[in-house]
Amino acid sequence: MARTPNSPRGERSNSPRGERGDRPERGNRDRRGGPEAPRDREESDIVDKLVHINRVAKVVKGGRRFAFAALVVVGDSKGRVGYGSGKAREVPEAIRKATEQAKRNMIRVALREGRTLHHDARGHFGAGRVVLRSAPAGTGIIAGGPMRAVFETMGVQDVVAKCIGTSNPHNMIKATFEALTNVVSPRAVAAKRGKKVGDIVGRRDVGGAAAAVKE
Repeated sequence: MARTPNSPRGERSNSPRGERGDRPERGNRDRRGGPEAPRDREESDIVDKLVHINRVAKVVKGGRRFAFAALVVVGDSKGRVGYGSGKAREVPEAIRKATEQAKRNMIRVALREGRTLHHDARGHFGAGRVVLRSAPAGTGIIAGGPMRAVFETMGVQDVVAKCIGTSNPHNMIKATFEALTNVVSPRAVAAKRGKKVGDIVGRRDVGGAAAAVKE
């Protein structure tokens, strides 16, 4: 028996399929394009600096194979900074690998007034030992080459730093990052102790004033 045009199956077969196919495509486009925009803006704000590049050799049967090792520091000039190393047969590929690793290992450091550290800090790695000191406005960045790259990419404007014991850039960078991880803001200390920021900072000021009076 032949089906009539008004049957339910006929209505489903005559329904436009393009409308049902367009809606998921639009949704997929939005889902793909939505998260990428903030990530692109974040990537564009990151500044990278090449700290050191070294030619290394591997002895194999028939001669030596040369490669390049790069050390790169990246930051967003707002308190986030990271470092990474990469090795490849060509210099641009080694720098690309080091930059990607540095972006994955970024840390956030609390800054006072967005220009200097909250307090002095010390760090060491291997034979490298560094001393970081906060400085008043207008001091500038007084630090060695590898440490200067860290502070410039991090956004620090006033700091005094000294490296003791080694000139190896890898050890200097790692010791500097250990010191930066020990920097804590007064707000974080107040939240940890369950007090207000004014209580901690005020108590420190009062203690200094009392000591001055005794002298």
